[in-house]
Amino acid sequence: MKNRRGKLNNKANPPLTIPKIDFIMEELKKGEFPLTEDPVQPNVKIHERINEASLQIKNIFQDICKEGKIQLEKIELIKAEVAPVIAEAARNPDIYYLFEEMQANNEYTYRHNIGVGIIATYLGMKLGLSKENLSALTLAATLHDVGKTRISDSILEKPGKLTAAEYEEMKRHTIYGYELLKNIPGIPPSLALTALQHHEREDGQGYPLGLKGNDIHHHSKIVAIADVFHAMSSNRVYHQAMPFYKVIEQMNSDMFSKFNPEILLEFVSRLMSTLVGNEVMLTNGRLARSS
Repeated sequence: MKNRRGKLNNKANPPLTIPKIDFIMEELKKGEFPLTEDPVQPNVKIHERINEASLQIKNIFQDICKEGKIQLEKIELIKAEVAPVIAEAARNPDIYYLFEEMQANNEYTYRHNIGVGIIATYLGMKLGLSKENLSALTLAATLHDVGKTRISDSILEKPGKLTAAEYEEMKRHTIYGYELLKNIPGIPPSLALTALQHHEREDGQGYPLGLKGNDIHHHSKIVAIADVFHAMSSNRVYHQAMPFYKVIEQMNSDMFSKFNPEILLEFVSRLMSTLVGNEVMLTNGRLARSS
């Protein structure tokens, strides 16, 4: 069933299968969809609120950097003012276009946390997480990179390749985040675990502990997918954003090694479903509508 804007209603249509995803990917790469004449206009209000939330996270992270610790009131501020914006954005029916708007073109360190929060919350909703569990996931995703407040700007903003020593220090942001969050009273333990584990991988080739499969918290598995998707989709000081189809192609190739395949398939299939009947940018720069 389609809604009044011509999009598929996910309640009536199950997530796409791998063959259907592959078909859409091939059509996108070939650029053979007919041109659309009525592009969807983005939700300006929610985009403004996302920008405001990004600024709030920037201020909070800068305070954490100065103080060297996280006060409980900072967590409460995120819960009261930032998390509701993330939840609203994750419920946006035009989620594909919202993802495009979330691409970090400047101040990546701060905007990235909001982008990952929205993507992880969107995925948590589609996975059917309980309200309490989803709320914890949103906080965990928004704070997953808080350990970077202990990494010097010379490393975070370096335009070229990091040296071996710099890369080892960058990887320690996971441990720093865990240390910042683990002793805060009254917060879900998944916050500290997600900060620690969001670079762990299913095959044990991640860091900092080389954990595998069931040793990785469920929230960490979700945030890992959101983190990589947003990172590859954004312009950063050392690389340009990858085209959408290449991001999905790369993530699909990692489905049975780096990421939890059930979670990743749910994410990719839901995202690809939003393309059906919607305007997309093809590899030749033309706007088209998938069918």
